[in-house]
Amino acid sequence: MPETQTAAKAPVTIKKYANRRLYNTATSSYVTLDHLCRMVKEDQDFVVYDAKTGEDITRSVLTQIIVEEEGKNGQNLLPISFLRQLIGFYGDSLGGLVPRYLEYSMQTFAKNEEQMRDYMRNAIGGSLFPFNAFEEMTKQNKAFVESAFKMFSSFFPPAGAEAAAKPADKASESPGPGAA
Repeated sequence: MPETQTAAKAPVTIKKYANRRLYNTATSSYVTLDHLCRMVKEDQDFVVYDAKTGEDITRSVLTQIIVEEEGKNGQNLLPISFLRQLIGFYGDSLGGLVPRYLEYSMQTFAKNEEQMRDYMRNAIGGSLFPFNAFEEMTKQNKAFVESAFKMFSSFFPPAGAEAAAKPADKASESPGPGAA
């Protein structure tokens, strides 16, 4: 069987040592977070293990890469409001749905990525307003996100809905200031 038809290649193993150095076992060389970032962008799969404990720490290393990328060149992909919302979901009953929802959203965005690039190429070549198609796609994505959140919010009362109702009820029950 030709090599291209064999099972998917196993991910590259990276070991992280106590001195915070990362070692690529495939190339027998030390690497940096920037190198791992390039590997992600080149669609090279890897896993990172703590060299001492053997624990899979891939998630925390990928998070480190994101934090470093957010600090570079003023390019921030994660708006503060998004980060606040994400933090709010930790420990929430919907927290278990967030990873799947975000993964699905990113897959959808990736599918539309080439289409958006084509829109931009065509628009820049023939128009002074290249963002019309991009704006339309953004509206569609926003509608998708809003409908998903509406679907989830039907299971839970809005935050503060009960608290807002209680003071109004108490106000109607109390005789008011100065009454004994």
